[in-house]
Amino acid sequence: MAAQRSDSPEPTDWVTRAADDAIRHAGGDPRDPDVAATLTAAGTVVTCASGISPSGPIHLGNLREFLTVHFVAEELKRRGVPARHLHSWDDFDRFRKVPAGVDPSWSTHVGKPLSAVPDPWECHPSWAEHFKAPLRDALEQMGATMEEVDQTERYTAGAYTEQVLHALERRDAIETILARHRTKKPVADDVSAEEAAVLEDSVAEDDEPTQTGDLARFPYKPFCRTCGRDTVTLTAYDDATTDLAYTCDVCGDSHVTNVRTQHEGKLVWKVDWPMRWSVEGVDFEPGGVDHATPGSSYTVGKDIVKLYDGRAPAFVGYSFVGVAGMAKMSSSKGGVPTAADALRVLEAPVLRWLYARRQPKQAFTVDLGPEVVRLYDEWDALGRKARNPEAKRDAAVLAWERASATSSAGVLPTPPVVVPFRTLSSIADVTAGSAAQISRLVGDLGHEHTSVADLEPRLTRSITWTADFVPEEDRTTVRTTPDRELLASLDETERTWLYLFMEHLPSAWSTGTPDLDRVTTVVYGVPKLARGLALEDQPTDEVKADQKAFFRLLYRLLVAAERGPRLPTLILALGLDTVSDLVRGA
Repeated sequence: MAAQRSDSPEPTDWVTRAADDAIRHAGGDPRDPDVAATLTAAGTVVTCASGISPSGPIHLGNLREFLTVHFVAEELKRRGVPARHLHSWDDFDRFRKVPAGVDPSWSTHVGKPLSAVPDPWECHPSWAEHFKAPLRDALEQMGATMEEVDQTERYTAGAYTEQVLHALERRDAIETILARHRTKKPVADDVSAEEAAVLEDSVAEDDEPTQTGDLARFPYKPFCRTCGRDTVTLTAYDDATTDLAYTCDVCGDSHVTNVRTQHEGKLVWKVDWPMRWSVEGVDFEPGGVDHATPGSSYTVGKDIVKLYDGRAPAFVGYSFVGVAGMAKMSSSKGGVPTAADALRVLEAPVLRWLYARRQPKQAFTVDLGPEVVRLYDEWDALGRKARNPEAKRDAAVLAWERASATSSAGVLPTPPVVVPFRTLSSIADVTAGSAAQISRLVGDLGHEHTSVADLEPRLTRSITWTADFVPEEDRTTVRTTPDRELLASLDETERTWLYLFMEHLPSAWSTGTPDLDRVTTVVYGVPKLARGLALEDQPTDEVKADQKAFFRLLYRLLVAAERGPRLPTLILALGLDTVSDLVRGA
């Protein structure tokens, strides 16, 4: 972790401010140095809530919901404040549409609760569980723990019965609130194309009536007792008996469900969310832009929760997270990168850091392509700063600290020997991902270590990234035989370069252990020698031009390309014998 700097003021960031708001909501004063003891003595646990409908792959945009709450709960725990991260799986939400890549026959399940839709891949009990499982695994890798609530279980067990009946008794007041906010929806110009795409899959705007008449905007909807779908037309409701009659528009059957005793439906979203705030005592909960726009879920919920004598939680609206090369991430479309995908390439602290370092309102893009190399460089530099007791402990260092450890997992796994990701991936490229060869070459490059394990978990991620995320055209393919046609076409200057190169290169192996610095000196020095300069002389403009041409020639001879991994690293990876064979045409 970061070195202690007792003389530095405590930095603040968005997490600090959100935690302060959560404490205020819970009745505490964040400026009070004894606030933790005060809340503990009162038996108050600050509840930070998240929620998501597991309707498809829980992608890197959805991950912001979880991590925003996680960081705030962690900050509260760091202060000694009793806190919990309460997560709702909204698996009693309806199955809305069949994603691309799924058997179209699954359309027969549209309208059922997600928990009642079969898993088409037959590896989990339901559609919902299929998408929960990989997210749970990813959060465990990231050290993020939470108290999970299954909304199917809550509703079907009757946990919300009194709250549902209260909503039905106050349905006229609810409709008055909803009607008032409908006039405040943003115009189309206020919504970007990316936002509009996400809103297409969101429940945030579910407020359109599905029928006409007095029951058109009834705040509760049952699932058909025959076919299990919510494709019903309500025909009558008796306030005295709580009997609700309906006819299914799909299967045609008619039933009467007793709302008090038969738990066969749920509240509509804009009532369901604020109802749960009151039941769970939520003090802080974020939401995407689809829930924070005028007339949308949170703004409406602030009024509806008052009908339950409750108060809306402190709120942070967060923006979209995109993926490079993709117009949007929609969970109803196949192939969107998930946290599990990202963790194949990014160490857990690095993935956490992407979300900790930015204000929630800042949109950003996760690039699992070429930017990964730069990202690791930036992360490593920040780590050196965080460990330097002379460096300032600022908001950037604070974000690094939040990303690096959690209250439940402690310090998250990082390699004992930190080798730049660009070095590991370059070596992985030319060694076909051989961990043993990579480990040996890392030692040759001057990084002291005793085993492959010293390089983990970064080593495996660099091998995976090189194999699965670098386009084939950008991969390095080492020649298996010399390019004799190219060698025969060389001019006198090029032949001189290669002669000098092979004359001086063996000196890098003279001690038995390859010397990267010596290889580098030779590679850059050959054009100097060809113009009568010494290896140690500063290059002239002519030498600099020659160096570029010489480098291109070596790449063509070694990997049949105009460019590739850094030449000294490539030469060390190939070894003296292979380089000699390819350059001399042996």
